[in-house]
Amino acid sequence: MRIRISSGTDIKTGILFFTKAAASKLYDGEGGVFQGEYLQTLPRLSLGGKQECCVGLGEKALTKREVMEAAACGTAFMREHKISRFYVDVTGLKGMLTEEKFTCLIQGICLGGYEQPNFGAEKRYEVEAILTGDLEEVTGLTKEHLEVLLSQGQHMAQAISFARDMVNYPGNLLRPADFAEAIRMQMEDLDVEVEIFQQNQLEEMEMGGLLTVGSGSAYPPCMVVLRYRGAKAEKKSETLGLIGKGVTCDTGGYCLKPSGSMAGIRGDMAGGAAVAGCIYALAADRVEVNVTGVIPICENRISPGSYLPGDVITMYNKTRVEICNTDAEGRLILGDAVAYAVEREGVEQVVDIATLTGAVVNLFGFSIGGVLCDSDELYTRFEEAKDRSTEQYARIPYFAEHEEMLKSGCADIKNLGPDYCGTITAGLFIRRFAKERPWLHMDIAGTAWVDGPIWKFQSKGATGAGVSTLYELCKGKEK
Repeated sequence: MRIRISSGTDIKTGILFFTKAAASKLYDGEGGVFQGEYLQTLPRLSLGGKQECCVGLGEKALTKREVMEAAACGTAFMREHKISRFYVDVTGLKGMLTEEKFTCLIQGICLGGYEQPNFGAEKRYEVEAILTGDLEEVTGLTKEHLEVLLSQGQHMAQAISFARDMVNYPGNLLRPADFAEAIRMQMEDLDVEVEIFQQNQLEEMEMGGLLTVGSGSAYPPCMVVLRYRGAKAEKKSETLGLIGKGVTCDTGGYCLKPSGSMAGIRGDMAGGAAVAGCIYALAADRVEVNVTGVIPICENRISPGSYLPGDVITMYNKTRVEICNTDAEGRLILGDAVAYAVEREGVEQVVDIATLTGAVVNLFGFSIGGVLCDSDELYTRFEEAKDRSTEQYARIPYFAEHEEMLKSGCADIKNLGPDYCGTITAGLFIRRFAKERPWLHMDIAGTAWVDGPIWKFQSKGATGAGVSTLYELCKGKEK
């Protein structure tokens, strides 16, 4: 979607916003059909012959998420009616749009118009939205500042849409090499160094976790490394490592998933997509930070050469792992990637993100992600980042007894704990490879996909979870 600011437009179709008080004036206080309730919509034909969608704001001040929802509500209406060019009049939002809420407005306009990739005869169509109304008066910001915020909001929406597209792609159209190439193309024309390690290079590096999981597929594994160096040379800046799981097809291997879980096996690379989306937005906005992204990519399938429960494998950092369950594969490839990021890329802090455990869904459902962290300073910055992004996460505690659950009788560690504490033990497995660097783990297994949207800026399928929070976490280091 393309959005631009204009003082006026000849377009005859648009979106208007009304508080409950403003809505009552539409009918001279007689209480018409449209009450201005939050997210209530009413299509109408204005006296000037314009076709308009009225969106209710309710009667209280809106949060950032509510601004996004209100904007998405209007553009979703336009999408449903195949309207590809419309205006968005912000007059009704006067007094509500701070800097952060203005970028949320832009994100909402874009994400409300998001459509899944379509592989049939019907293709996506180009959409243009014109922001009208006296934006400088409504927001109290200068035109130049508004243009900067407009770009940032669009970049974030593009990053989230990219992550959604990757997760929404069918597995047969997004093999490991396809995912890696899509990431490379997304970074074109940006100041991001992209390096793709192919299977022969992974073998030379002895990436045992990634190679073992990928051994059951005819489509070889690979690993994408993204290096963004936005910090000014004279400014000392640590490099933050972002590690994202990239399993493009996860059958569970010989520990085969139940049939009810098979529909979602194509989306087990949402963590990797979130890392790529975050770095795209950082580079597009020229944020002054240094970030390295590492995305291990493979398929987890069944074949005569697949790994089996009871196997013992050697990871990149020479840790020996007892395989207890082949469906606990994400932590294996992330362990390799984390070790690589620390030892070869020299990252000073580690943040990993993955659709890792069903246990986190049982714990928090589909609107809250789970977080483990061994650094209070890092988690404080994460909390601030999630509040700016409007995503929802909750910290999960862990103690020494949880680490004991991963002890193996025949190797250094096993890849599965007992039937309980699954989210904790999965995260702690990955932590072992961070080499005592400050570490934070995001489990988005519940939030990366929704069968029915929870908020109006979501659509059925992939949500792009994690992109905006990772971005805000990185941007926080700039300050």
